Amino acid sequence: MDTGIGDKQGEDFFKHYYLHGDATLEGSLKNIGVHPDEITDVLLTHLHFDHVGGAIIRGSHDMLLPRFKNATYWSNEKHWNWAIHPNDREKASFLSENLIPLETSQQLKFIKTGNELGDNIQFLMVNGHTESQMIPMITYKGKTIVFMADLIPSIGHIPIPYIPSYDTRPLLSLDEKKSFLDDALANEYYLFMQHDPIHEVCTVKSTPKGARLAETYDLKAIV
Repeated sequence: MDTGIGDKQGEDFFKHYYLHGDATLEGSLKNIGVHPDEITDVLLTHLHFDHVGGAIIRGSHDMLLPRFKNATYWSNEKHWNWAIHPNDREKASFLSENLIPLETSQQLKFIKTGNELGDNIQFLMVNGHTESQMIPMITYKGKTIVFMADLIPSIGHIPIPYIPSYDTRPLLSLDEKKSFLDDALANEYYLFMQHDPIHEVCTVKSTPKGARLAETYDLKAIV
């Protein structure tokens, strides 16, 4: 799921962003005993640079190459077209150095039927943050773990009106989040928070003010 911001950009790029910690993608994989060449599939929820930047590395002679040489990278055609013909609002988030190498590598494929990655992964398609963002819903050991991407970036964004300012259609985001949280409450989903620097996973509970944080977990505690 996603690859983070990556490390191929220069100092001028990174000075605009505060990165939490000094972890790297390959270092995190090493910690769980996985070599990059063992990765077979990478699902990109959407193509903003902070989610797809790590998919590409700078090789010899400054050549831009897919980080995982044996992997298929998955997007969807509607979002891909949105990204390669960007609107003025999102143009700075869709970087050609992240997109063109994926296309020319012939490792890029599009989710079409929804079961390309197996029957235990379903997709919620949402459009408030960006067009056709894919939210993976993974069934594992009787639990449903939802990779929240930018639908609900952190536990601070759980209350329905708390919509990130970078969403392109905030009122649509509000409706999509409300619908999702109703399902999360009814089905006891575990929410994996991609942008939360402290909390990995949480559950939600119903209150008079709507859905609110229930408990937080480390991912390894629930899988």
